[in-house]
Parts: sequence; C-alpha cells; structure tokens
Amino acid sequence: MMCFLRVWCAALVLGVALIAQPLVAQEATTDYAAWDTFASQATETTAQDSTSDTALSTLRAQAVKWRNEFITLQSSNSDQIETTKDQIAALGAAPAEGETEDPLIAQRREELNATLTKLQAPGIQAGEAASRADGLIRNIDKVTRERQADKLLRLSPSAANPVNWPAAVSLFRWMGAWIYEETVWRFTQPINFDTLRNNAPLIAGLLVVAGILLFRGGRWMGRLTQWMLTKTAMRGRDLISGLVSLGQVILPVTGAFLLTTAIGRTALFGPIMMDFFGHLNFVLLTILLAWWLGGRVFPTRSGIESALSLAEEGRAEGRFHALMMGLALGLQQLLVNWIMPRAESYLGGTETAAAEKAAEAASRADAAMSVLFVPLQIFAALVLFRMGQLLRRQLKLSGESGEDVAFRYGLLKLLGNAAILIAIAAPTLGLIGYVSAANALIWPALLTLAVFAGVAVLQEFLTEFYVALSRTQEGRREGLIPVLAGFALALCALPVLALIWGARVEDLSDLWTQTVQGFAVGGVRISPAIFLTFAIVFGIGYAATRGLQGALKSTILPKTRLDKGGQNAIISGVGYIGIFLAALIAISSAGIDLSSLAIVAGALSVGIGFGLQNIVSNFVSGIILLIERPISEGDWIEVGGQMGTVKSISVRSTRIETADRTEVIVPNADFVSGQVTNWTRGNKTGRAQVPVGVAYGTDTRQIEAILLEIAKDHPLVMMSPEPQVLFIGFGADSLDFEIRAILADVLFRPKVISDMNHAIAQRFAAEGIEIPFAQRDLWLRNPELLPGAKPVPKHSSATEPKTVETPDAKKMTPEEARALYGDDDGDSGGEMDGYGGHTS
Repeated sequence: MMCFLRVWCAALVLGVALIAQPLVAQEATTDYAAWDTFASQATETTAQDSTSDTALSTLRAQAVKWRNEFITLQSSNSDQIETTKDQIAALGAAPAEGETEDPLIAQRREELNATLTKLQAPGIQAGEAASRADGLIRNIDKVTRERQADKLLRLSPSAANPVNWPAAVSLFRWMGAWIYEETVWRFTQPINFDTLRNNAPLIAGLLVVAGILLFRGGRWMGRLTQWMLTKTAMRGRDLISGLVSLGQVILPVTGAFLLTTAIGRTALFGPIMMDFFGHLNFVLLTILLAWWLGGRVFPTRSGIESALSLAEEGRAEGRFHALMMGLALGLQQLLVNWIMPRAESYLGGTETAAAEKAAEAASRADAAMSVLFVPLQIFAALVLFRMGQLLRRQLKLSGESGEDVAFRYGLLKLLGNAAILIAIAAPTLGLIGYVSAANALIWPALLTLAVFAGVAVLQEFLTEFYVALSRTQEGRREGLIPVLAGFALALCALPVLALIWGARVEDLSDLWTQTVQGFAVGGVRISPAIFLTFAIVFGIGYAATRGLQGALKSTILPKTRLDKGGQNAIISGVGYIGIFLAALIAISSAGIDLSSLAIVAGALSVGIGFGLQNIVSNFVSGIILLIERPISEGDWIEVGGQMGTVKSISVRSTRIETADRTEVIVPNADFVSGQVTNWTRGNKTGRAQVPVGVAYGTDTRQIEAILLEIAKDHPLVMMSPEPQVLFIGFGADSLDFEIRAILADVLFRPKVISDMNHAIAQRFAAEGIEIPFAQRDLWLRNPELLPGAKPVPKHSSATEPKTVETPDAKKMTPEEARALYGDDDGDSGGEMDGYGGHTS
C-alpha cells in the first residue's frame, strides 16, 4: 500500500511538473523587456527622416521575427486550456446570483478558473505584443512607401537641357583618368610582372579555353542543335535540341568568366578594371539570354512551331528586337551597378564634403545620371515600341481563326498595346525630368516581356517532355497535363512580376505568411492547410465510398435475391450517404466552424429555396424513386409521351433510351407527379392488339377462326390466358376485328404485330378474303363556272355526258345521278365513295 502511495505521489508530481513546464519555459524564453526596448527604439528611429532605407529594412526584419514568435506563443497551452474548460463545464452551470452550490464544487470551480486564467495569460500577453509588432511593421512599410513615391515623383534636371551635359562629360573624363592612373601604376610595379610570369602557364591555358568557348562554342552548339532538329524520327528531339541550344549561352558566358579570371591572374589590372570586367560578363549573359529567348519565340527555321505559336512572318524582326532589348537591359545593369556608385563617389567626394556644397554636389550627380539614363531609355523605348507593333499584328500574320486562337492573340495584342503605351510615356517622362518614373516603367516592361517569353519556353519544354513520355503527338497542347503545367508556371511567375514592378521581398513574405495562417471570413478561418486537410480527408472518404459501392455491385449484391433495380438503389443510396458523411468528417477534421455562418446560411436558404425549388423537387423525387422503386434500370416505360428503356436513375433526372437509340433526360419530378406506364414492372408479359378489317359480306366466323389460328401459331403468344379474336363492330368501310394476345416479352410487341400482319395478308390472299380500302370518285357539277373554263353548252351532242360510278357498277349521266341522289342548288361539287357514301 505504501509503495502504491509513493508511485501515485511521484506520478502526481511529474504531472504537475509537465503542466507547469510550458509556462516556465515560455516565461524563460520570451523576454518581453527586450521587446519593449526594441519597440520603443524602432518607433523613434522610424520617425526620423535621416534613417536610411537599409536601417528601416533591418528594423522591419527584426519586428517580423518578434511578431512570428508572438504568434506562435498565442497558441501555447491550448491543450491544457481546452482540458480545463471541459473540467469547468463538467461541474455544471455556475449558480445564479443569490444562489449557492456545494462548497466542494465551489472550491473546485474557483481553482479551475484560477488555473484557466493562468494558462490563458501567456497567450493574451503574446497577442498584445503581436498586435504592437504588427503596428510597428505597418508604420515602417508606410514610411518606406512614402519614400518610394517621393523618389518616383522627384523632378530631376532635364537631359534635353544642354546645361546639364557637362556634368556627364566631366564624370566620364574623371572615370577615364582614374582607370588610366590605376592601370599605369599597376604596370609600373615589378612585383606584378613577377606574378604574371609565375601564372603564365595557367593564364595561357585559360586564354586558350576562353577563346575557344567565346568564339567557337556558340557556333558549335548551334550546329548541334540544327543537326538534332533534322532527326525527325527521334522522339523528344524538340526538347533535347532546346536544352542543347542553351549551350549557345552557357559556353560563351563560361569563356567570358574564364577570360576575366585569366586577366585577374596577370595582376596588371586594378580593382576598378576587374570590377568592370566582372560586370561585362553579366552584360554578356543578359544579351545572350535575350538572344536565346528571341530564337525560341521567333524560331529561325521555317516550319518549326514557336513557343507562343507566332506566325513565321516577322520572326527575323522579332529576333533582332529581342537582341536589342537584351543589349538595353545589359547597359542599364552596367549603368546602375558600376557607373552610378562611382558617380556618387566622384560628385560627392572630399571637395564637396562641406555642408554648404552638399546641395550642389547632389544636383550635379542628379544631372549627370539624368543625361546618362535618358538616351538609354529612348533606345529601349524604340525597341519596345517596335516589339509592341510586332505583337499587335500577329493575328493578321497568322491568318488563323477559332476561339482559342482569338484568345491567345488577344493577349498578345494586349501586351503589344501596353508595350506601345509605355514606350511612348517613359521617354517623355525622362525628357521632362522624371527619370526615376521613366526607369520604373521602361525597364520592368522589358523584363515583363522576358518573363512571358521564359514562361512560354518552359511550358514548351514541359509539353515536349510530356509528349516524349506519352509517345504521342496528338493533341499535345490540348492535353490536360500541359495546360496544368502552364497554369502552375504562370502562378510561379506572379511573384517574379511583382518584384519586377517594385514589390518588396518583405511584402511578398508577409502575403505568404498571411496566406499560410489563413483569412477570417465570417468568423471562419480559411487557410491552405485547412483546404489541404479537407481535400485529403474528403478524398479518402470518397475513395472508400466508391470502393464499398464496387464491392457491393460486384461481390455482395449479385449473391442476393434482389433484382437489378433494388441492387442499383442500394448502391446509389450508399454512394449518397458515403459522400455526405465524407464531407461532414472532412469539415470536422479541418476544424471548420460553421456555427458563425448559420445565420447567413439561414438567410440565404430562403432565397435559394425559391430559386432552386425545381432542383430540390427533382432531388427529393429521385430519393423517392430509389426508395419506392416504381421504375428500375432496364424497365420499358412510357412517360410524358416518351417510351424507352430506363438506363440510369440519378439524383436529379432519369435517362431513357428510346427505340431509335436517342437518349431522353426526364426530370425525376415527372415520375412522381405525372402518369408513368411501366410495361415491364414485375414481369415482361404484356398484351398486343392487332386490328383487322374485312369487306362486307365476308363470313365473320371464318375470319375469327383464321385470326385465332394465326395468333396461336406465333411463338411469343402465351396460351394462358389464350389469345382472343373479337368482332369489334361495323365500320364505315369494313367489318372490324381485333386480335388480343398476351406476349411472353412485351418488348417484342412491334415485331409480333408485324409478324401477325404478314400472316394475315398471306392467309387472306389464299382464302380469297377481300381487305377493303377506301375509294373516292370526284365529279364536278358545273365545270363551266370554274375560272378560265370554256363555256360548255348544256346537253351538247358534241360533248359526251359525264358519268359517275355507282355501287352497282352501272354508268349514269350527271342528270340521272341528280335525279337519284337529289340536287342541292347550293352545292357546286361533292364526293361519292366506293361504298355508297356521299359527302359534300
């Protein structure tokens, strides 16, 4: 007993330690005093105009780190909090004011409430700190955006003013003198020549390899690409040749880097020139990449499909403009990354270090950079303008038609229009003096076209890879996988485009963090994790439901005595119930709380009920059909004037296949509210009725015996009950009989009727029984009164009197006919049929 008590006490102490451990660890790891100090300093620093953009970026990164830590701490002790809440709920509702409860329960309730408050305190404190950090981040972002806007709208000295040109000339003169002095000094140092002699073998090898790669590598890879394109039988040749063509960029750039390495090994050039050579390598890389993309979008060989499906006409012009765009981007990189820092160093050097000359130095630097940037902007705008015109007329050049073609070329036209507008606006702004605004337009526009081209080329590669794997060329661009791959590439390109057009990495990082954490919509938090959990759980439930349906259909239900209709009803019911339960379990597993949306759902249900009442009616009718089973799959039914075989019964409608093999979709409500004839419900027997008419004067008993014999001789006519032949009555033209026979399979009713008609015709012909048919003889009473008729003398001997045929086959003149049947002066004509009937 004592041993048990010791174990129990040890377990109790361990449990208390485990419960208290998160609180102690959290208090030890979270230094709120340090956070308060940082937040106060960051607020003061942000308010100062002298704070640099780099300092603001650093402060923001630290604030984001604090905020993420606080957000994590907000969910601390969540399990203990839920457990404590459940314990409090188990004690029952708290007593109302003025009421009392058992002292032990009251004491326990007080202890649990104190524990709950202690557990919730760290999360509340972390939430308050996270809100403060978020406000600090928003303030830093606001200051940064205001600075960016001021920079874009700042008016610089106009490059069109000749007064500003000497600043740029002075800059180039100073940079040339600086490079010359540094190079001359390097060549006058003996130690540098010693280094050159020691590294001569390595330098020679690097120069040889660099020369080969620079001047021959691209040409060799181009020939290899063209050779692979001629191998039409090679599967995936377009993909392989496209990847090989990248060597036209990689090999020359590698040669350029090797050449820079060899020059550096000589020790004859200083840091300025080596930095210049390094930037030239990236300029070459930019130009070659633009040239390669132009070659993929505007292929050289005719008959090769373009990455953007562009027309063959104008491809040479497109490749030239792509190369010029690469040249403009390369020069812009050289100007921004190499010339601009040295311009600031030169124009803001020691001679302008005094405070009174700072404004003059800044003005000179601004004027020099304006003069350098504007000509490059004009060059880039001309290239962009011509490229926009080329994209605009692609639809006319292709001569294709169709909705997909119109959509694709509509996007190209939109890009072309945007390019033309930017090409006009950017240099205009630059000449006026808004150089920063012009740079913010022209260079992102060029990079945007490059991104679109890159996405198109990557999609083409993925499409070719898919074709190589699937070993088919049919509908490769219309396949689902290439389309999904293109959509994924387009989504991946969105952050790149955002960065190109001025978005910061911090902005995208915050957007991603917010997306991962989710958005609150009507009190329900929606996040990718919730969607993923819902999709996985629902997919598992859906797959399990389909598996159970397959097992019931193929293994279990065929061994029962249920008919096919009952089996289909059970399978359909299991499917509906399984999908409904899968959705409920998925919602519960994802943690989606729909209680906050109950009021909204209740309000919407009224409008949805009116708008979807027909659909709901059909749905309920479908459930009734599955439960009551008045019709089943395979039944031959007649509903709404349509007759056919039931092929399937779904929730909303039933599909019927008629005798002419057409499918009719009938709403389920028609089966519940309308009249339905089921010819095969329970069994396939049914009655066939064959009407027969014979001439007057025929022996009716003989006809009855013949028809009864014909009915009994047919193999599908059942003998129990026996077929019947009824003398229906005296028709206008015939004696009417009818065969009534029960068939073993009513689905063959038309065939049985046809067989009986053939047998009746054959027996009546053999027995000499006449089947009457209606005859009509027309006669005109006064033909001379018809329009255009010649007058005929009455009782003219030149004209033979008209005659009519009477039932006794005797001929009589019209006068005799009028005397026999009467003469009605009001009639101008009439009829007499072959059985003595007369109609006017």
